[in-house]
Amino acid sequence: MADSELRGRDRERAVLEQLVEAARSGHSDALVLHGEPGIGKSALLDMLAGRLQGFHVTRAVGVESEMELAYAGLHQLCQPFLDHLNRIPPPQQAALGTAFGLVSGTTPDRFLTGLAVLNLLSDAAAKQPVVCIVDDAQWLDRMSARILAFVARRLGAESVVMIFAVRDGVEHELTGLTELEIRGLDDADARALLDSVLPGPIDPRVRDRIVAETRGNPLALLELPLARSAAELADDRSTEALASRIEDSFVRRLEALPVDTRLLMLTAAAEPLGNPTLLWRAAEQLGLGADPAAAAVESGLITFGRHIQFRHPLVRSAAYRMASPQDRQAVHQALADVTDPELDPDRRAWHRAQATMRPDEDVAADLERSAERAQARGGFFAAGAFLERSAELTLDPARRSQRLLAAATAKRSAGALDAALDLLGGVAEGPPDPLLTAAAERLRGEIAFDQGQARLAARTLLSAARQLDPIDARQARITYLEAMSAAMWASGPDAPGILALAAAAAPPPAESKPPADLLLQALALRFTAGYAAAAPKLTAALASARTAELDTNDVGSWLWLAGNRASGIIAIEVWDLETALQLADRQDRMARQTGALLQLQFALNFRANLQCLAGNLPVVAGFVDEARQIAAATSTPQIEYGGVLLEAFRGNEVSAGRLIEATIRTATARSQGRMAAFATYAKAVLHNGLGRYETARDAAARVFEQDVIGYGVLAASELAEAASRTGDTKLVESVLTWLGVRTTAVPTDWSIGIEARVRALLESDESAYEQSIECLSRTGLRVETARSHLLYGEWLRREGRRVDGREQLRIAHDQLTEMGLEAFAERARHELLATGETVRKRRPETSNDLTAQEAQIAGLAREGHTNPEIAAQLYISPRTVEWHLRKTFSKLGITSRRQLGAALDRAG
Repeated sequence: MADSELRGRDRERAVLEQLVEAARSGHSDALVLHGEPGIGKSALLDMLAGRLQGFHVTRAVGVESEMELAYAGLHQLCQPFLDHLNRIPPPQQAALGTAFGLVSGTTPDRFLTGLAVLNLLSDAAAKQPVVCIVDDAQWLDRMSARILAFVARRLGAESVVMIFAVRDGVEHELTGLTELEIRGLDDADARALLDSVLPGPIDPRVRDRIVAETRGNPLALLELPLARSAAELADDRSTEALASRIEDSFVRRLEALPVDTRLLMLTAAAEPLGNPTLLWRAAEQLGLGADPAAAAVESGLITFGRHIQFRHPLVRSAAYRMASPQDRQAVHQALADVTDPELDPDRRAWHRAQATMRPDEDVAADLERSAERAQARGGFFAAGAFLERSAELTLDPARRSQRLLAAATAKRSAGALDAALDLLGGVAEGPPDPLLTAAAERLRGEIAFDQGQARLAARTLLSAARQLDPIDARQARITYLEAMSAAMWASGPDAPGILALAAAAAPPPAESKPPADLLLQALALRFTAGYAAAAPKLTAALASARTAELDTNDVGSWLWLAGNRASGIIAIEVWDLETALQLADRQDRMARQTGALLQLQFALNFRANLQCLAGNLPVVAGFVDEARQIAAATSTPQIEYGGVLLEAFRGNEVSAGRLIEATIRTATARSQGRMAAFATYAKAVLHNGLGRYETARDAAARVFEQDVIGYGVLAASELAEAASRTGDTKLVESVLTWLGVRTTAVPTDWSIGIEARVRALLESDESAYEQSIECLSRTGLRVETARSHLLYGEWLRREGRRVDGREQLRIAHDQLTEMGLEAFAERARHELLATGETVRKRRPETSNDLTAQEAQIAGLAREGHTNPEIAAQLYISPRTVEWHLRKTFSKLGITSRRQLGAALDRAG
């Protein structure tokens, strides 16, 4: 539809023009147009593209038949900018080049590829603003869709506009972006549009019924009259969905064409590239002459030029749907024959697969090779589809099961968990193969963990490990560690099979003990022989993990994940804050280097929790904010336990309570006992700060009694403090006994400091208070040090030693206030008032004028990182970094990076 024919679209035009004008001023944005088929989305995009002056416009179109070809849509969109590839950071060059098959390399992470696309567009926009238009985005291949969605969510100050059009009722990856619903025309515009295509006069009642039934859908108004006579329009009482009726109208028009013309249209529909050379070569292969093309053009349903374009995507689907299976096979075979096996082997393999209805090992092997290439480029969705079709064409039952397992593995890597489970059902149909059966069971366990079913995952992985024991000892031990990690995540006294699992874990046969084996042995001993017996092994395993060289290509694997998380848990279990911080930093660094953003969320939350203990709450807020931004950018659930503890330490009763209860609710529903225990521990922290000791005692007791590895260390002091205030002396005694075993086994400043504090609470021992403060002050645990000052001051005041108590309480109040622990600081203030000292309630000085992201960028800039380095770390573009720094400089009243250090110090 020409621009002049776009009736009733003033609202939509205004929105699109506002986006474009903002881009001229250096701003970026993304918009999703959505509506039913034929509602005018494509016409609006064509109108916009035709009006843009001074912009670089790039377009892509999703094609349903091309959804299995990885990066096909992304390559369309980025093709005009590939000459900028050498201007982006080398790791991003490698990721995007590998994804597009331009270079060979390790499997690119999709988020590193996304950052490459963001910087590619940003670099191009430095010369003139860029507008990216993607029509029928619901049919993009999954990798392209996810990467473009990631880029759209990370846009900032790049002068890039991304506009997508999606069809209602079809799932897509663009949820969460700003949407604009495209509705039908009003009655007046609809009547005018209908009148413009009617061949002659029509009964006004019939016209009004057509307008009403089409609900102002422009394509329906334009097309239905062309496929029906006036009598048919008058008699039409169809109850079919409008999209089906429009497609049926195209079918009727296609049916009126000569047989050879329909076959040519089918060939064009089956060839998603719109490549005229391929089309004419395939037509020649099919024995079609020149006449069919003339009839096709005359129909108005297709145009032939540099690219082949259907009048509407529904024409393509109608041409394909109405064809017989025999014609489809013939067309796909012709397209396979004319597709270059060197330049485009994957598309050729896919056409061959569609041309084959019976088992064919040659075609199946071709698809398997395509899957290997797709997987090497990070195209796990494509690899899964290729392997699934390969299995369907495989006659040998054993080979078929192997390909089904490979397909399920690829689909699990792509996040298609239900599809992966469906494929695993077919693996067992092959001949008995113990190794294949065990591998399938292991994959089931890993998928269960991905789905948040930690308890089921532990049981399934334990079963798989036992099956692997007599077959492959090394893989069995790895699977035992995976099972133990899942069981620890499930936690609680009924965590499935954890003791049996630990007892079954055999020592490695070799003298050289990899970190994973040491972790397995240490944890097995912890759950079978107890803490004291396991402590030396736990410490040795931790030392090995700390110095281990990690493979960046394996960062997303279960072994890496299970090992790193287990090591972090062990670091807390053996009272080693320094190693815990080192492991958290390493996990963060590895996740950033490889673009593994899900693992980065875990790393950021782990770092947040440790920094809570260190009292660096502004830093914690930055980690929490970044994790939330990543969740929003990747459309994944937020990992919130860092935020839970932050709000608990701040003493924000409403927000902390809401987060705690929501976390417990979700964790309980998913049998994630560890997460529920953590939130319950945070509840104890919150209520100890608020002075609600009974609630704090009950919460801490639930965690303490479950023996949740790593969390007992945290819950013990909360329980002792709350129980001492509620008069539950026996509870304090049990905590002291528990701590005595651990302090003897692992005597660190942390363990000794907490044990001394609990002893002081139980025995009113002043020297124990002093020992607690002395030991904890040598650690990085500023919160624990301040709380020991608070408890010591409270005890001194109750003993009637108001002057001595005032000194300790003043130290506690100043430290707690400076760290932002407002509830605990208020406790100290009330105690100071009780000693007769007047103290005003005050809040910590923070750089409230800066947003969390501005503060984070400013901090990295102060450390000497360049804009591209900051951009790579935070998954934004260098231009957005520069934009944030300009705003930060303005807020802080400075003009250069050299002034950042002093300005940030002044801002707190």
